Amino acid sequence: MIVEMRTYSLHVGKVRVWLDYYEKNGLAIQERHLGRLVGFFTTETGRLNQIVHMRAYDSFADRETRRAAMMRDPDWLEFLRNEPPGLIVAQESQILQPTGFSPLR
Repeated sequence: MIVEMRTYSLHVGKVRVWLDYYEKNGLAIQERHLGRLVGFFTTETGRLNQIVHMRAYDSFADRETRRAAMMRDPDWLEFLRNEPPGLIVAQESQILQPTGFSPLR
């Protein structure tokens, strides 16, 4: 199993705008394709105006297959096209591998 941690940095004051758009228009599509949402968070200390979400996959190949299918979904492409412009400053993706003693594995 692997966990992908995605971090989005947004312009000041735009976190709620993006979260509202995503919850209404994108979450169900990602759940249909990606599944296994570990958590969805916003930052309160350190770097502010960030959204962090984590999803678990059976393997890197499983992640690639699921994300490729989502990228072919017309609903997801519409979500991307209609996303309010100018909200996201940067995006980072990390693939995490749980240790042998991790509760999540």
